Amino acid sequence: MSVLQPLDWVVILGYFVVIAGICVWVAKRQKKTSDGYFLAGRELGWFVIGASIFASNIGSEHLVGLAASGATDGVAMAHYELHAWCLLILAWVMVPFYMRSKVFTMPEFLERRFSPATRTVLSVISLVAYVLTKIAVGIFAGGVVFSVLVPELSLWGLDSFWVGSLVIVLVTGLYTIVGGMRAVAYTEAIQTIVLIIGSALVTFFGLQALGGWAELRAIVPSDMFNLWKPLVPDGLQSTWAPVRDSQQMAWYFNDNYPWLGMLVCAPVIGLWYWCTDQYIVQRTLTAKNETEARRGSIAAAFFKLLPVFIFIIPGIICYALALSGKIPYFQQTLIGADGNIIRDSAQQAFPLMVSQVLPIGVRGIVVAGLLAALMSSLAGAFNASATLFTIDFYGRLHRSVSQERLVWVGRVATGVMVLIAILWIPVIKGGRGLYDYLQGVQSYLAPPIFVVFFLGVFYKRLNAKGCLWALITGFALGMARLAVDTPVKMIPGFQYPEGSLLWIINNTFFQYYSILILMVSALVMIVVSRMTAAPDYGKISGLTYGTRTEKDKMVSRASWAPIDVILSVVVVLLILAAYLYFVG
Repeated sequence: MSVLQPLDWVVILGYFVVIAGICVWVAKRQKKTSDGYFLAGRELGWFVIGASIFASNIGSEHLVGLAASGATDGVAMAHYELHAWCLLILAWVMVPFYMRSKVFTMPEFLERRFSPATRTVLSVISLVAYVLTKIAVGIFAGGVVFSVLVPELSLWGLDSFWVGSLVIVLVTGLYTIVGGMRAVAYTEAIQTIVLIIGSALVTFFGLQALGGWAELRAIVPSDMFNLWKPLVPDGLQSTWAPVRDSQQMAWYFNDNYPWLGMLVCAPVIGLWYWCTDQYIVQRTLTAKNETEARRGSIAAAFFKLLPVFIFIIPGIICYALALSGKIPYFQQTLIGADGNIIRDSAQQAFPLMVSQVLPIGVRGIVVAGLLAALMSSLAGAFNASATLFTIDFYGRLHRSVSQERLVWVGRVATGVMVLIAILWIPVIKGGRGLYDYLQGVQSYLAPPIFVVFFLGVFYKRLNAKGCLWALITGFALGMARLAVDTPVKMIPGFQYPEGSLLWIINNTFFQYYSILILMVSALVMIVVSRMTAAPDYGKISGLTYGTRTEKDKMVSRASWAPIDVILSVVVVLLILAAYLYFVG
């Protein structure tokens, strides 16, 4: 039976009316050019940019995966969510280079720094990443939300999971196709407000149902509030060994996220995602100037501090309500016969909180927030994918094509990638969890991209050949691991013979494998570059720290004020405060 009442549906309908109105308003005013469609005419302000970055990031993996991680592992995943400092690196280190280059895409920036071949390879990697992570994960999470909130929904033999997935795809795809980047950015600004308010209400009413914060701390194990656990060794076997012990693969955090792997791997993924990924950086490229781009990134850093409290904490509250028996349905759904939480059921933690804890009316607001996050995440992925394919592939092959044709091709390409992503959903369903799946795949794809961007900006001697071979080598290593992992997730009961090479690869912590890719990619880039001719420094003027002109330095210095520095310091202090509080 549906948990949504008529008042809830009225609120949800009102939300969709607002979104539709924004799309119509934007469509009438949008420039019919690739610049207008893909980058909103490069005229957005800092708040819209910051809210758009946050809404794009806070999508399905947070609503479903991060809350589930809170229910199973406590605040452990907050390490990834406290990566707000990475947005400061974007603001102060990378934004000046991106804004000077006036590019549409990150692969295009790589072309200007290195060569057209490196642009093509990065475009391929990025499109693969979007299909395997952002698009497929968004579709999957939409299905999970609908299966909990409207379980009786069915259509043409499809259950509520698949109906919900398809509804999310069609609605989001429609407004993305019609309105382009401007529609995505403006709707995401509205969605950010709805999402924050709605998720905060889940935390508030959840604590009220439980009996308060003190009751939460008393019910759940203290380790669930310990951010330092994965960073502090508590035994050689569980913290240093790169391969999981098949006899000790319990459900809790330290058996799946070794401290050394987290210490190195998590920042690399964060810097790749926040500073070099088209999905995020495209928002800063829509800015009027460097000042607006930087301030938008700083604003997004403040927003990024919220997920710990509006997603992870509700997950922990859900687990506490199940343990305490205060909501019997939670206990029946989430707790197994052994007294531990059921990981597959934990994916429903946030939707369960919405359906069982919130009062009528408020529930509608929060469901609108849920849909806002799902749609904003997918909308960003759709637009980024369309931009990559259209600008980096089709546009380069058909240089005389009209602007209208470029926009049409981008829309068609988006539809094709959505179909591929739908076919990939069974792989996600077979994993340990949505957030675990996401971090694993990103760990395989992120290192070579991180290497070529950051070494490329800081080390002017690195050349196109070094960049190309680093990307190819790193991508090959990542896809090899994904190919080894996929049969285990898709085929029930499938396992490699214990002790075999494929078993070792499959059971190596994904963080350690990511570190391996990182080291190999960096080594290949440096060695190949040093063994071949140096780049023409005149052609890469302004694209590395070593080739900036005095004019570049003056323009960048004039783009920020003391308030930008002060706010950046505040972000860092808030992150430190979170680490000091969550000590178990």
